[in-house]
Amino acid sequence: MSGTSLDGIDVALIATDGAAAVQRGPSATYAYTTAQQDLLRQALQDARGLTARDDRPGILAEAEQALTGWHAEAVEKFAEENHVSLKDIDVIGFHGQTVLHRPAGRLTVQLGLGEALARRLGRPVVFDLRAADVAAGGQGAPLVPVYHRALAAGLTERPAAFLNVGGVANMTWIGGDGELVAFDTGPGNALINDWCQRFTGEAFDRDGRLAASGMADEQALARLLSHPYFTEPPPKSLDRNSFDSTFLEGLSPADGAATLTRFTAAAVAASAGLLPVPPKLYIVCGGGRLNPTLMRDLRQLLQASVIEAEKAGLNGDSMEAEAWAYLAVRSLRGLAISFPGTTGVPGPLSGGRLVAPA
Repeated sequence: MSGTSLDGIDVALIATDGAAAVQRGPSATYAYTTAQQDLLRQALQDARGLTARDDRPGILAEAEQALTGWHAEAVEKFAEENHVSLKDIDVIGFHGQTVLHRPAGRLTVQLGLGEALARRLGRPVVFDLRAADVAAGGQGAPLVPVYHRALAAGLTERPAAFLNVGGVANMTWIGGDGELVAFDTGPGNALINDWCQRFTGEAFDRDGRLAASGMADEQALARLLSHPYFTEPPPKSLDRNSFDSTFLEGLSPADGAATLTRFTAAAVAASAGLLPVPPKLYIVCGGGRLNPTLMRDLRQLLQASVIEAEKAGLNGDSMEAEAWAYLAVRSLRGLAISFPGTTGVPGPLSGGRLVAPA
């Protein structure tokens, strides 16, 4: 179960051994209301000054309690809609909401009360899956690559890459022998969404129409791409607020959206140069795959096949929620969820906290 973005809560049901066996089941997304999004945005602001992962200043404590309740309601609704008894669920993987991610300071904060969720749902919950990796000197992200590798078992094109375009975009590179390299490529939808919210009042660029009606400003784009992050070797990761669009002031709403959309695609293209071998195939998941303008830019800039997850027989909306269920099982079994090539942790490492209902 994942609530990493400000869009809503993704819930997915899978059967897995935490290794090669994966049977994907139903999934659903429960969108946040405007009031819920506003509370989370305030939480992001209040988290900027955090220096300890358990501190909850400002609105954070209220937001954490509310968020946990929202996730419980989402699971209950999902179970009812899919005629699933909660008693048949072995474990729930709970991501929570990232409000701060500063791995250089060994600090990552995800809101979410695992114990409270386990009590309400009456099922074991695995949560706080990033903390051990960050404490060991890893980036704490991305954690989904080991699930991507399980999904890629049937692919004939290698090397292949999974490109997840959420608030931040991240890539998993899978070599011919299953080698993993993964890192955040740069911004995903966050800057575009914030820009659209500001100028149109809509939370995202629906069908990429605003960006499609504008022209990318090459000078602003070059300045965005000059950020030192893009020359750093992987593994590496970003916070949602690592980039800003303040120097796009003066651009029209359409040109600003076009510039930020191109920036997301160009950051992916720049990242391809950091891989052992460029991918032959990119499988795009997350909300970004639904933006035709972004997909157009990716196809223009990447020298490879670029397809939506559905064209590979997968679900681009539920993949992260599926991954959190998969990681929860790996955590139960003591299997590694992060690796030197994915997060920079010194060695393969398990993680997560297991809580049982009282």
